[in-house]
Amino acid sequence: MQDYWEAYMKPMEGHPAMVSFNAGVSADVPDRAFGYVGFVKVPLKIPGAEGLIAPKEEDDISFIEDRLEMESLRYRAGKYIGRIITQGEVNFIYCLKLDFEWGDTVNAAMRNFETYTFTFGSRVDTEWEVYQKLLFPTPKEWQIIQNHHACDRLKEAGDNLFLTRAIEHKTYFDLSENRELFKKQIEAEGFHIQKEIEPSDDIALCGLIFYRRDRPYYYDIDALTLSLIDLTEALGGQYDGWETSLVKS
Repeated sequence: MQDYWEAYMKPMEGHPAMVSFNAGVSADVPDRAFGYVGFVKVPLKIPGAEGLIAPKEEDDISFIEDRLEMESLRYRAGKYIGRIITQGEVNFIYCLKLDFEWGDTVNAAMRNFETYTFTFGSRVDTEWEVYQKLLFPTPKEWQIIQNHHACDRLKEAGDNLFLTRAIEHKTYFDLSENRELFKKQIEAEGFHIQKEIEPSDDIALCGLIFYRRDRPYYYDIDALTLSLIDLTEALGGQYDGWETSLVKS
């Protein structure tokens, strides 16, 4: 397992939640060597807006996170797979080989933070349901993650994300009939067809490349791509992302 982390926002029980998850373990899920899930719940002292972390408490939570990781390695307890911040609490989540030393691991870490209260627990989770159903993003949430990475890269290169330009999208369908229906729908919304991709030995699907002038600013591109995902999935297709050119002024 390799560490590779992503983060995104989602609603949980009607409240906003910031979810961080170890995407590097996803290829090995479910890993039968880790048949338990362990958690540590730490209430925030001074929750920020909407129950998330306030800037002045970020360092303390990072120190707790680091100490838990240090003790987990020392006890060889398991692997850190995710963190959820919501409703004024931080939940640290681990996959465990066994859980009989989980309490020792947590107590060894938290004794360094006497001003914080905490609770912990563990249970059998051989199918990694917590990771797959709670931490891992849906296709739409994954798209938002990828959108923001792309926006970050454009911004770092000096792009003015507020300027409109041609943004190219790609979708795939099992049936050409569904592709034709999708074409009519997006053309009615001002998109232009650039290329049709026919099935081949490499991809046994009908593809479509299309574009429209839009701006790739974070929230704008999120709304646009989520709408395209809805249109695509309604016809049994799969949205395959977007790309655009760099515009600096």
